[in-house]
Amino acid sequence: MTPRRPLKAALLLVILLHAARGAAGAQSPRELRARAAELCYNLDYDQSLALLRQAIAADPNDSSSHRALAATLWLDILFRRGAVTVDHYLGSFTASTVDVKNPPADLDAEFKREITKAIDLAERRATAAPRDPDAHFELGTAVGLQASYTASVEGRLLAGFRAARRSYEEQERVLELDPRRKDAGLIVGTYRYLVSTLSLPIRLMAYVAGFGGGKERGLRMIEETADAPSENRTEAQFALVLLYNREKRYEDAMRVLADLRRRYPRNRLVVLEAGATATRANRPSDADALLTEGLAILARDARPRIPGEDALWHYKRGVARVMLRRREDALEDLHIALAPGAAGWVQGRAHVEMARLALQRGDRAAARREAAAAISACQKSSDPICVAEAKRIE
Repeated sequence: MTPRRPLKAALLLVILLHAARGAAGAQSPRELRARAAELCYNLDYDQSLALLRQAIAADPNDSSSHRALAATLWLDILFRRGAVTVDHYLGSFTASTVDVKNPPADLDAEFKREITKAIDLAERRATAAPRDPDAHFELGTAVGLQASYTASVEGRLLAGFRAARRSYEEQERVLELDPRRKDAGLIVGTYRYLVSTLSLPIRLMAYVAGFGGGKERGLRMIEETADAPSENRTEAQFALVLLYNREKRYEDAMRVLADLRRRYPRNRLVVLEAGATATRANRPSDADALLTEGLAILARDARPRIPGEDALWHYKRGVARVMLRRREDALEDLHIALAPGAAGWVQGRAHVEMARLALQRGDRAAARREAAAAISACQKSSDPICVAEAKRIE
């Protein structure tokens, strides 16, 4: 190679890099948000956040970009905390407080800054154009995100009530202005469903405050959002996974999870939820196959994990193997689930499965010991479902 060739190659590389940067810079904020959303739902949070900050730099007055950045920060915080599985939300809709750790200070500050900016910009737009459904949709979505953060990250469910009511009203306004806007049905449908699950006195208070109810109607609205080619289609699908599990519509949940896995192949937690849902559907062989595949994916994935993720996967597969009466395989998984570093609720539920294994071999004394250990662990982790299951064995 002549001395000039390395120089020409270097110059060509510089030109290509500048061309690539120029192409990325030429993308609109909407295009950057779309790419960021795909990365976010594939668990590539850092890359997603970088693109959203780029979108804001391109247009600081676009409320959608500020809101999308806040939403991704919220999901990143939940991921770091490990509160990203269906188990965390089944049966806990009526709790007034949630025991949570403080989020990372930098992420918390950035979320609050971005959501405040998003709401401020959306309010200005809605005031300037009161009959613009897009303006009300953006405002309702941003305020709804603020309410969700207050409840799920700060653990103050009642404190987010005012924001939740405003979010609901804004999205109802969207549907009044344009009944074809199925994307507005996600928030309206979700709140309708949640109100229907409350006790009668609290449900009546919610009606007085302006919330509508109706479980079937709420679910139908979320389903319509999930079926429409809208920005929040994915959010609606994840909501349906939770609600279908809660309603014991496991085959419907599996169908949605299959589509999510196709669209977000790097999201290993979708495989985890598919395995867990198959177990709830009394399909332990399918669950074992899915979770074994997922554990192989996890072993190859060098990206960050949720706290105690290895133990969680093995607990889930252990449940399926207890159902299949594969005692030795189940014990191997459950011992990993009981190892230090596992979440308290995972350890508690693993003790429940150990109790079931003891019952399978006719050892009532061992079953009672494991059930007692489960009750102790699950009470500390505020897991009433686990406590109830253990008491049925004790």
